[in-house]
Amino acid sequence: MTQQDLQVAGIGNAIVDVLSHAEEDLLQQQDLAKGTMTLIDEARAERIYAAMGPAVEMSGGSAANTMVGVASLGGRSGFIGKVRQDQIGAIFAHDIRAAGVAFTNEPAPDGPASGRCMILVTPDAQRTMATFLGAAVGLGPEDLDRQMIEAAQVTYMEGYLWDMPPAKEAFLEAARIAHAAGRKVSLTLSDPFCVERHRESFLDLISGHIDILFANEAEIMSLYQTDSFDAALQQVRDHCEVAALTRSEKGAVVLGREEVHVVDAAPVAKVADTTGAGDLYAAGFLYGYTAGYGLYDCGRIGAIAAAEIISHFGARPEAPLKDLVAARL
Repeated sequence: MTQQDLQVAGIGNAIVDVLSHAEEDLLQQQDLAKGTMTLIDEARAERIYAAMGPAVEMSGGSAANTMVGVASLGGRSGFIGKVRQDQIGAIFAHDIRAAGVAFTNEPAPDGPASGRCMILVTPDAQRTMATFLGAAVGLGPEDLDRQMIEAAQVTYMEGYLWDMPPAKEAFLEAARIAHAAGRKVSLTLSDPFCVERHRESFLDLISGHIDILFANEAEIMSLYQTDSFDAALQQVRDHCEVAALTRSEKGAVVLGREEVHVVDAAPVAKVADTTGAGDLYAAGFLYGYTAGYGLYDCGRIGAIAAAEIISHFGARPEAPLKDLVAARL
């Protein structure tokens, strides 16, 4: 694969996920808000890791998961993120390349350790994340692969990046590069708490730089400070070309300038772990969008990808998404 034929380039935190089943009381003991992501330092990461049960380690990070999903669908994707030259960084780089995603960033020789995310999955399949960003937090404009961004039909960025000033600068520079090349820019709001921290600057970002927005119900209502999903839906239409708003088992609403589509959730026998559901929905949607599908079918592909990921433990596909879409679309 060359960068000249990329469909989607993702920019995000390069993280290795550490997943474990957990009871509710562990979340309370570690002062973690259920169903959200909490940023932690390295010392707290070590404490939470020591309190966890048996765990599975696999490369993760929101935008990285999305790029792996695009590749599993048969699409061409790349990822931009920062790791340290350490064991965790090597795991991340190997896994994402093995999944078929272009990854050109060289590991940093010094500085903070590579990032990791402790994911505690409670019996109701909700995931609670405690994230040590580590080296990922140092992502700046100098780490951008300009050729990758110019080559990709869509550059996709995770809202979590907006927490850190150097990454924020990288974000804005990537959007400028993409638009100068006649490409599209996409954003996921990532987390309700993330929206609360950056509401005003997110609104400026979306209206000024974003073509395709992804958000779940809680995030979009937080963005517009309303208790009504319908009210939030009407407001977002004025701020971007396309918005894909997910509502868990209620499916999703996909908005274009002149279109509104209600897309059902894809059936799943049993929800095992909701980790990565939004990431894989975005993967399916962006794959469809860059492959020329209409917005309704983009939503259907997203729903199929999300259903596969919540049917098992972990945020990376276990079955080729390309085959599932071919059978069910």
